[in-house]
Amino acid sequence: MRRLLLTLSILTLLASCKSDKKDNTTSIEKELSIAEEIANANGFEHWKDVSQIEFTFNVDRDTTHFERSWSWKPKTGDVTLISGNDTISYNRKSVDSTSLNADKNFINDKYWLLAPYQLVWDDIDFTSVPMVAAPISKMLMNKLTVTYSDEGGYTPGDAYDFYFDKDYIIKEWVFRQGNVKEPSMMTTWEDYEDFNGLKLAKTHKKPEGNWKLHFTNIKVTK
Repeated sequence: MRRLLLTLSILTLLASCKSDKKDNTTSIEKELSIAEEIANANGFEHWKDVSQIEFTFNVDRDTTHFERSWSWKPKTGDVTLISGNDTISYNRKSVDSTSLNADKNFINDKYWLLAPYQLVWDDIDFTSVPMVAAPISKMLMNKLTVTYSDEGGYTPGDAYDFYFDKDYIIKEWVFRQGNVKEPSMMTTWEDYEDFNGLKLAKTHKKPEGNWKLHFTNIKVTK
């Protein structure tokens, strides 16, 4: 992952190594079923009926604000980005040099919004540990660690630690760039809301500083 400005360096490409491929791993059944349980707890069974999803990705830090808006038709792959005065439309099946940066940002922002679904969409290795102290709240939670391949994607080799409760709802996560041991970023998962069957966390906060990533203008069309 390449660093940009401090505020958005990790954010912009945080999840860009992710793909939309179905999970083809041979991880043990228990670990895969945990990923499926998390996805299902967030309404994954309704995703097959979604024809369009729209959302605005926002980052607030101290007195600064950043946002970009997306419209995505998952059945066709059509994506539209609106950022500032720029509008870019493309299809994910034919990304070229003019849409490459937009697609990197789309993968990142979509991952923040739909990470519970990416657990079953992506080609990932899984490990799990029950009842460990979550890094922010220090509460005992279950932990699922996912590691992406060193090959493929925009920035391969990253790892995430998901901390979730007995209902399989994610409460916190840790991003570890390049699968390093120490956290590159950690945030909360909060402010869940149901959007036409999809249960989505709208807000993520760091444990330090005045920093918040949040989603607005979410609309799910079936």
